[in-house]
Amino acid sequence: MGAPGGRHVKDVLVVDDERSIRLLCRVNLEVEGHTVREAGTLAEARRELERGTPDVILLDIHVGPDDGLELLDEIASLELPSRVVLLSGTAEVSPELRARVDSVLGKPFELEDLSTAVTGSRVR
Repeated sequence: MGAPGGRHVKDVLVVDDERSIRLLCRVNLEVEGHTVREAGTLAEARRELERGTPDVILLDIHVGPDDGLELLDEIASLELPSRVVLLSGTAEVSPELRARVDSVLGKPFELEDLSTAVTGSRVR
């Protein structure tokens, strides 16, 4: 089954230190037909990126003690073709940061917004 309302995304990498968020994303995105990989740290995310470039990266701003923006810089410098959806529990994301990603998804988020962000529509 393909992703509704957009192109079929075969590979999604969820980078978030909260296991419950990773599980929520995995379960709901796999139901839609996506393959989901998880990383709870930036080190795990880097290993996953070495295994292959995902179509979409769901990236938390704060990954435990690490700064998710560090990985965002690395993704940009490698010029990966992945779409990046920033996950943020913070109330305000600067316009400059928003311009660096494909979408921003505030936590907590609605499942419909997760699906929309992954399939390519901009969620702000």
